Amino acid sequence: MRFQNNPLFINTVLLGGTTEEKIIAAAQAGFTQLELWRQDVESAKGAAQDVASLLDNQRIALTDYQVLLDFDGAPDEQRQEKRQDAIKMMDTAVKLGATTLLTPASTQKECVAEREEEDIRWLVQEAGKRGLRVAFEAMAWSTHINTTAAAWQLVQRVNEPNLGLVVDAFHIFVRNRTVADLNGIPMEKIFLVQLSDLATLPSGSELVDTARHHRLLPGRGNFPLYTLLDYLQKEGYSGPIGLEVFNDEIKQQAPTEAAREAMHALKRCCAQISPD
Repeated sequence: MRFQNNPLFINTVLLGGTTEEKIIAAAQAGFTQLELWRQDVESAKGAAQDVASLLDNQRIALTDYQVLLDFDGAPDEQRQEKRQDAIKMMDTAVKLGATTLLTPASTQKECVAEREEEDIRWLVQEAGKRGLRVAFEAMAWSTHINTTAAAWQLVQRVNEPNLGLVVDAFHIFVRNRTVADLNGIPMEKIFLVQLSDLATLPSGSELVDTARHHRLLPGRGNFPLYTLLDYLQKEGYSGPIGLEVFNDEIKQQAPTEAAREAMHALKRCCAQISPD
């Protein structure tokens, strides 16, 4: 299988059950890493340190702790609150043993484009004080930075070693864009790669709902995922690769069943050969 030396992760958004059940199910399915949401920590039985202990017992690491929403370019009346929230999340990330905090480009209509770089620079510097990296993600409906290429431009301008990118197949292919968006990006600046699939491209009004409820496991839709995987393999990507699949139906399954199904789909996708 290609990427057999890359850490394989699952995002807990695919799994139902308690936080503890999600972690155990992911480990039993063979995932070595997990994307953990702040809601998982808030709903866990104990404190962040107890979650960290369970992760350690299950021998599963955190790909990242997420998600710091609508941080960059926050309007004046929200800016200080957003920074306080960021500090809280970073401190929790440290308690969890996470190395990376994930933040997507703002989706707020009031987002101040001229301050996005300044805000991300502040975040990265605060993260660095705590030994953390920041993984920045362009979402298809982000207000200003909605392509991986645009996100890379900001990362280059900030130019800090602990700032890198999330490459999310959904946000690339749902906009009918291609892996050309990755041209020129050093592989070490890609902190993680998220895979999912989709059978039919949604209309503009359905985009967010589709993204949050109806993504598919790799191989069950029509995204040209092989083009992304071929590119990453050719360029020598060695970082985490895994699944961020928002799917209401799969989430209704027992977490152990859903995690096994997810791992099977991920391995099958990574083994896929490009069509001639």
